[in-house]
Amino acid sequence: MYYRENLSTKKVKHTVLYCDPIIEEYTKNSYKILIVEDSEFMSKIIATKLSAYKEYELQQAFTFSEAIEKLENDSFDFIILDLNLPDAYGDELLDEVKGLTKAKVIVLTSEIDIQIRESLFKKGILDYLIKDKDFSSSIISINTIIKSIEKNKHSTVLVIDDSMFMCRQMKNFLAVRNYNTITVLSGEAGLKTLQSLEVNLIILDMELPDIHGLELLKKIKQEERFCHIPVIVLSGSSDPEIVRKSLKTGASDFIKKPFNVEEFTLKVDMAIMLNRKYIEVLCKQKMVDEYKEAVDEANIVTKTDPRGIITFANEKFCEISGYKKEELIGKPHNIVRHPDMPSSVFKEMWETIKAKKTWKGVIKNLNKNGSSYYVQSTIKPIVDYDGNIVEYIGIRTDITELETYKEILEEDLKISNNNINYLLQYEDAMNDYIAILKTNVDNTITYVNDNFCKLSQFSRNELLGKNCSDLRSKKHIRNGDCDRISKMLEMRDRVDFLFENRTKSGKRYYVDTKIYPIINEKDEVQEYLHIMYNVTELMELHKELEKTQKEIIYKLGEVGESRSQETGNHVKRVAEYSRILALLAGLGEKNAELLHAASPMHDIGKIAIPDAVLKKPGRLTPEEFEIMKSHAEIGYKILKSSKRPILRAAAIVAYRHHEKWDGTGYPTGLSGKKIHIFGRITAIADVFDALGSDRVYKKGWELERIIELFKEQRGKHFDPELIDLFLNNLDRFLHIREKFKDIV
Repeated sequence: MYYRENLSTKKVKHTVLYCDPIIEEYTKNSYKILIVEDSEFMSKIIATKLSAYKEYELQQAFTFSEAIEKLENDSFDFIILDLNLPDAYGDELLDEVKGLTKAKVIVLTSEIDIQIRESLFKKGILDYLIKDKDFSSSIISINTIIKSIEKNKHSTVLVIDDSMFMCRQMKNFLAVRNYNTITVLSGEAGLKTLQSLEVNLIILDMELPDIHGLELLKKIKQEERFCHIPVIVLSGSSDPEIVRKSLKTGASDFIKKPFNVEEFTLKVDMAIMLNRKYIEVLCKQKMVDEYKEAVDEANIVTKTDPRGIITFANEKFCEISGYKKEELIGKPHNIVRHPDMPSSVFKEMWETIKAKKTWKGVIKNLNKNGSSYYVQSTIKPIVDYDGNIVEYIGIRTDITELETYKEILEEDLKISNNNINYLLQYEDAMNDYIAILKTNVDNTITYVNDNFCKLSQFSRNELLGKNCSDLRSKKHIRNGDCDRISKMLEMRDRVDFLFENRTKSGKRYYVDTKIYPIINEKDEVQEYLHIMYNVTELMELHKELEKTQKEIIYKLGEVGESRSQETGNHVKRVAEYSRILALLAGLGEKNAELLHAASPMHDIGKIAIPDAVLKKPGRLTPEEFEIMKSHAEIGYKILKSSKRPILRAAAIVAYRHHEKWDGTGYPTGLSGKKIHIFGRITAIADVFDALGSDRVYKKGWELERIIELFKEQRGKHFDPELIDLFLNNLDRFLHIREKFKDIV
């Protein structure tokens, strides 16, 4: 949907609204994308997400050398580029890639530096995705970006700015996003361009050589042909009065020069999107008008006011009723009422439409000449914004011939028009899409449909007579789920439950189940109806997302450790130690798993510590140690705002794992059980692993020396009860240390 120039005359005075999907004809059916990412894991996530969109042809490269080879032998529309490859990185990598291809580049990086981000946009990248906790969901935005910039080929931006340099810059930035950009250096030239071309957005500088931007903006907004075009104002001044006047005059946005490139392109995209929405509304209005005309031509139509007085009647209504329009307008609708029609029909009709519901039915009417006719009628109330009925519209179809024929059949053959077995139709429809079984009061299966047989892999004969609980995962019995459900059914309550079941081959599947008690005429529970929806794919996806989230957290934890030249196995060992100690402390399986997932992030704050401090081989000075200590609070600030349970737990661990039992720790000097138990557990796990490992500033300690320190620091550095649990189960922790030992 868009505006196209009317080329029927040399001088273009008007634009014509086109609502047919012509844009789609010029949109490519497929796009070739090269993913350049050294992490196979990350590359697989991107490829998997994008492969869901059938129009993408994907290739992968894991080094710059591989990327060069593919770029030399093939052409691509888009490149998804990690800026940190084994054989190239940073701005130089981007420059090299852009020198090899005209493909549009979407950058992947772990950096969030605003200056770096701005410089990349100035170099002409299409977008910038951060590899953070939301990265998996952010990949979907790649598809949105591609679809959006393809539409941009049909959008024209007019830049009115007296600086050739600024015009050139903006044209380059907008070209990356496929906009057609026209630049002019004066207000007069801008108005002439608007007279001759269809424009979707105007970018207007306030300081022009021939007219002030506000005056030009006022002229544009006062002209009916141009007033719908969004205008973004540019100004070297951010004076609130200029901003206020610009917006009051009709500007859609305001940008101060010099501008941030990303902000500029985002605001342009937003303005263009609003322009498209505006045109879409016009197109829909045009379609509504056409539908009205079509309905009016094909049907018998009247409108009445809320009292039932006719306010409009189309030609077809006049034709079938025998009345002229002037005889109908202002009269009540019962002017065509047939005496054979029961008053109860009209009573029910008025009750329905006054309740703001649509009424449908067959009505027998009386023509002006005294003959009868039948219409299939739909009467719909039209309500205003406040919900008040403003009129009723009646749409009718002439079924006189059909009704007359039916009367003859009923008279001659004594048959009814209502002999359709609706129940059987509903049952067939349900059996096509839903898994159903029935059980008696003893939970024995008495009926199954084909869908459940297919889902469970059992035949009907194998299922009939089987106890329903035999199909369930054993965890439902261990957790007491089956007992709780039985008690609810005994109380005649409907049960909604997500069951994990096993197929005949032992494969797991999930069904969202509703169980209804069926009551007989003696008010007794006769049987139970189980209606099941297969949600296996959804549950497996959920588990995969959880697994991916944990894997990303491990990777982020490794980032913090790798900066201080520690191995990724350190975070794995700390996670395993923490889980075991949490179970020994009685925190339960759920909390133990939560801590296991969160503890790899305990030193994430180290990403903000300078290398000179973090990697110093010798002893830190007091000033340097203060800088090092800040990593606990930095890690907390990074994570604390998340609503995810794992990241909230990680925030606690990062903040509290350097606190000490006697109150001499940091960052806040808490003592005893005021320190969250997640912090107390991780402190033991972290110190145990750190002391036993080689670091840049020390050699790993012998086990005997570590145990001696733990005994000495019991009740000082460490929680005494947790230290006892640790030392009494030392063999379990040593097993973990051996299993995940560093490879030298």
